[in-house]
Amino acid sequence: MSYPSIFNDVVGPVMRGPSSSHCAASLRIGKFCHDLMAGSISKIEIEFDPNGSLATTHKDQGSDMGLFGGFLGWEAYDERLLHSEMHLGAAGIQCDIHIRDIAAEHPNTYKINLKNPWESHEVIGISTGGGMIEITEIDGAPVSHAGDYYVTLIFTEDSAPLMKFIEDNCEYDEMNLREGKKPFIEIKSQQFLNPSIIDKISNLGNGNEVKEIRPVLPIGARKNMTVPFITCEEMLAYNESEQLSLWELAVRYESIRGGISEQEVLAKMEEIRVILKNAVETGLAGTSFEDRILGPQSVTFKSMMDEKKLVDGQVLNKIILYVSAIMEVKSSMGVIVAAPTAGSCGAMPGAVLAVADTLGLSDEDTVKALMIAGLIGIFIAAHSTFAAEVGGCQAECGSGSSMAAAAIVGLAGGSLKQSLSAASMALQSSLGMICDPIGNRVEAPCLNKNVMAASNALSCANMALANYDHLIPLDEVIETMYQVGKSIPNTLRCTNLGGLSITKTAKEIEKRLGQQQFYKSC
Repeated sequence: MSYPSIFNDVVGPVMRGPSSSHCAASLRIGKFCHDLMAGSISKIEIEFDPNGSLATTHKDQGSDMGLFGGFLGWEAYDERLLHSEMHLGAAGIQCDIHIRDIAAEHPNTYKINLKNPWESHEVIGISTGGGMIEITEIDGAPVSHAGDYYVTLIFTEDSAPLMKFIEDNCEYDEMNLREGKKPFIEIKSQQFLNPSIIDKISNLGNGNEVKEIRPVLPIGARKNMTVPFITCEEMLAYNESEQLSLWELAVRYESIRGGISEQEVLAKMEEIRVILKNAVETGLAGTSFEDRILGPQSVTFKSMMDEKKLVDGQVLNKIILYVSAIMEVKSSMGVIVAAPTAGSCGAMPGAVLAVADTLGLSDEDTVKALMIAGLIGIFIAAHSTFAAEVGGCQAECGSGSSMAAAAIVGLAGGSLKQSLSAASMALQSSLGMICDPIGNRVEAPCLNKNVMAASNALSCANMALANYDHLIPLDEVIETMYQVGKSIPNTLRCTNLGGLSITKTAKEIEKRLGQQQFYKSC
């Protein structure tokens, strides 16, 4: 089993763009392609299936932007991303996109053909949600790469002596022979093979060609990786002897899973906290961006809130303010954290930071709360999905609400069981939520849904603190969310084909935005 990581799968990536499933994931797939071609690409052909989500959303939700940045070897937070298409052209790379029947089973499937004057390769990858990816095929050979290993591919005409040499001389976690259009040996390791070994491999036989592909995830995988638990039920059983708080269990999980110290785990989450805080401050200072629907509404909200012109909501109003600010930074191509996704990046962080500030809590307390949120996300990532294209907005905002509810209980000094109760109630309240962005932009009703998710989290946290009975254990609610997601029509799963996306006004907005982009490009 591939166990999720808090920093890989749940609270991350650090990125720019409207959608982690589109922007960050496509960039990571593009970076894989960049390394496969050793950074030398002259022509690219991309294919999207007409029945998937990308056929209708790839341009407006940032898949193209992310791919182009990845082909150039950039990071997901690179400030040049907005103009990646221009940079791709300046690099002399021709790129064509086609909508064709590629028999894709997953709605977020990328089929990519790469060429330069001396070689060509074909890559198939999928975006699995929250910026996570899986490379499923290389040159016709089935593979499984999540971007958490150093990968060495050796294309060869005679694999037997090479495999024997590798077995005798190399340290690696996994090695396979893949029979594609041209056979290749696939090696997964925690660092690249020694350069002297690579030289020997290159000279060992005729036609041996070595490709080195870097990991794209912050926390790597390793052979025989284990975790202390992977469900709430297992965690409670584990904790009978440990007697840890929920944030301590989160740190323990990530430390064991990632092979890093508990101090390193907390330090990484502190880095995330700073980025989130900066996003709030940036949003409240006012944002501007031409290609978006909503302006900087949080600025007006703050002004009216300070002047006491709003219905007194105390912490709830601060939550609305922070959620709005973060969402506006996302929509203006600022740096945010997909927590758990870019489309739901305001709900959990906005709720946690607002409650922590209202209660006057320390940065350390906020980090602990974010760890709690991360652990709830682990259970969701392991047994359901964060991808709206697979599970609707319940997978994004619903998950964020569940994570935030547990974290708020932690900030309020509640118990572990009360946090799990809050998480369960918040997710129960989110079942069936559809994904139908207006104008094919991840802004509205996404902002409303993020605010609703955060408000729901606060309500469920207080209900749990008052010992309301959540009835259904969180594990069972997560499984239910996955089953509900599969029953939501694909027109209501981030395809721009249903719900508010196809109202008369939404189509007028989409047309207007398209014209703005046309005139801008001219």
